[in-house]
Amino acid sequence: MTAKPLRIGNFSGFYGDRSEALREMLTSGDLDVLTGDYLAELTMLILARDRLKDPAAGFARTFLRRLEDTLGLAHDKGVRIVTNAGGLNPAGLADAVKQLADRLGIPVRVAHVEGDDLTARHPGSLAAHAYLGGFGIGECLRAGADVVVTGRVTDAALVTGPAAAHFGWKPSDHDRLAGAVVAGHVLECGAQATGGNYAFFTERDPRDLRRPGFPLAEIHPDGSSVVTKHPGTGGFVDVGTVTAQLLYETGGARYAGPDVTARLDTVTLTQDGPDRVRIEGVRGEAPPPTLKVGRNRLGGFRNEVVFVLTGLDIEAKAALVREQMGEALAASPPADVRWELARTDRPDAGTEETASALLRLVVRDADQQKVGRVLSGAAIELALASYPGFHVVAPPGKGSPYGVFEDVYVPHGDVDHVAVLHDGRRITVDPPQDTAVLDAVPSPALPEPLPPGPTARAPLGRVAGARSGDKGGNANVGVWARTDDAWRWLAHALTVERFRELIPEARDLPVTRHPLPNLRALNFVVEGILGEGVAAQARFDPQAKALGEWLRSRHADIPEVLL
Repeated sequence: MTAKPLRIGNFSGFYGDRSEALREMLTSGDLDVLTGDYLAELTMLILARDRLKDPAAGFARTFLRRLEDTLGLAHDKGVRIVTNAGGLNPAGLADAVKQLADRLGIPVRVAHVEGDDLTARHPGSLAAHAYLGGFGIGECLRAGADVVVTGRVTDAALVTGPAAAHFGWKPSDHDRLAGAVVAGHVLECGAQATGGNYAFFTERDPRDLRRPGFPLAEIHPDGSSVVTKHPGTGGFVDVGTVTAQLLYETGGARYAGPDVTARLDTVTLTQDGPDRVRIEGVRGEAPPPTLKVGRNRLGGFRNEVVFVLTGLDIEAKAALVREQMGEALAASPPADVRWELARTDRPDAGTEETASALLRLVVRDADQQKVGRVLSGAAIELALASYPGFHVVAPPGKGSPYGVFEDVYVPHGDVDHVAVLHDGRRITVDPPQDTAVLDAVPSPALPEPLPPGPTARAPLGRVAGARSGDKGGNANVGVWARTDDAWRWLAHALTVERFRELIPEARDLPVTRHPLPNLRALNFVVEGILGEGVAAQARFDPQAKALGEWLRSRHADIPEVLL
């Protein structure tokens, strides 16, 4: 086991991230490993549809374009690249990287990880893939790979794999692995850890935010780490940016993965100098006995039309067009019809746009005809026969297919996790010997509440940050305080009942609150608020990206001492 810290950077947080980031990370400072995260739930569906058109497709082709002029640089600097850009076809991408290296004359060793594809076992799915851990990546690196391509692994596995290989960690090293999982979770979304999408961005010089640099972590043999960025790059790293990313798309105190369950309630963050945040104290437990499998299937067809309602009598105009459309669709009604009226209008507005509200109609059905010409004909035929000022943002189309994401779980032994080394050898990665059923953590002790005092009506965001995201049809909203006194108030004031009052969409949905005192944070999980997931586009903000910012904008009675 080596004592030298491992410097792991990130160059991609999603399929479509900044194209120059790989070169920037290679030229701005020293690194041992560079990771690229490409796979979200929606990305798997996109790649599955690509593969329907071309069986040789199914991976992120943009990764190859990025590698075209950076592979030689990475080889010269001795930086290894680990990416899940293989998507549904890691072997195909590995072959493409080999061909690229041969064409460029660069002697790199390319390996890949496979075994996650369970689509054949799930009839009716476009793609069904198990979330693998990092030990297959570790096998590839230990055998000397310069580039490792994977399919569906957990985002954090891109970090746990290299760390386990570098330090010689074993599956039983739960605390060390958990520390790497936390570091990996911070890195996985790229610039979100360096000031991107940050709640308190107005407190920074705008020049810091124009082009945030990508993050890196210095990982130590005990699993602790320091999150930082290359000197001279944009953005910033502080306890707030790391806290925000730690809360992103998480649930309770137990953050489960295929290698280990990390206890988020044990994480300690400290500022370790400018643009440096130390992560330590992370405890780990045996992983759960099952692996998560993400299933993507076609849910049917959807279409939408947005009516523009301008000026006076907005509610009456909306009621008229809803009644007219209902009559027109009555003969062959779609299975799902949803209306949303967004009151973006203002009284006595200075522009026509700011005098207008938007009425959105979304329809879904298994029959494309019911959401295609039937809808478009009904909407367009109203052009001269409805409310005054009738027009739409764009005419509805023929109806497009939409996807549905579902979670299922299988025993570790049902998945053949295989590392395919650069020389063609295949190494089977054994499932973990120790597992533990995932139970809820007992509620932690909360701080003493603030003493009574005068309050003022103000936005919650004056004293709390938030970040939100999606997991299938559920959303999470992580809310954190930046001072001990603000935490003393937040921990008692923002109950589940108060959350439901502030977010009316959640009033009839299951909401669970998870306190994380070490982070001065509360994490709320709202079940079902996103319907069947992002691909189904059931909500105005289908990935709940701005749900936290909506919460921060809601007014509450806040102690004046905090304002």
